Amino acid sequence: MALTCDDSTFDGDSFPNLIITIDGPAGTGKSSVGRALANRIGLEFLDTGAMYRAATALALDQGVDITDGPAVARLAADADLHFVWAADPPTLLAHQKPYVTRLRDSDVTSAVSAVASLREVRDVLARKQMLIGRQHPRLVSEGRDQGSVVFPDADVKIYLDASARVRAARRVAQLAEMGVQVNLDDIEREQIARDDADANRPVGPLVCPADAVRVDTSRIEFDDVVDELERVVRTQLAARVNRGT
Repeated sequence: MALTCDDSTFDGDSFPNLIITIDGPAGTGKSSVGRALANRIGLEFLDTGAMYRAATALALDQGVDITDGPAVARLAADADLHFVWAADPPTLLAHQKPYVTRLRDSDVTSAVSAVASLREVRDVLARKQMLIGRQHPRLVSEGRDQGSVVFPDADVKIYLDASARVRAARRVAQLAEMGVQVNLDDIEREQIARDDADANRPVGPLVCPADAVRVDTSRIEFDDVVDELERVVRTQLAARVNRGT
């Protein structure tokens, strides 16, 4: 019997090798919905943004100029960034030690876009992500260039989007929960500036792959976004199975 997109018996175990990429700008919920999607269909989750944040934190903590591409790339390579998959969410290790709590600090957030634009850093981390994909060929991988650069042959590609105002409001709410009060207009301006930097950097720019399904999360609640992504995955894999590919 042909697989259908609403087949309740379907899960990720049907595909021994399955890579799903989720790209999009900051604030669209890629990490949270990607992790939820991976849990639903039995895949591992690769948070590539955490890897760039780790490279940024390493540079800041060791006093390395964050504009020095070769130096920051050496730090990232020497740290042997990788994940412990037994944890949920997976724990990022640097120098064999957990390196998670530092990643969301404000100085890292302010500098990560600049670090992510460095060709040498992107080369090191993209190679590491490709290796992870070979070692763990059942992944939901989120980032800015997963479907365009790292996994161009991914089985399913998704591009999450939302207006800059909505993404800024989400960030303001997130910071408020942490006891930090910020101005919405200021955060929106920062968001737009980061979008522009990510989209126009010469290496690994933020793009929507031509074969990706675009999902706008501006007016969709979290659970509904995960439902929609699952529907996209089921539909695309059903079509693949029914084609016999």
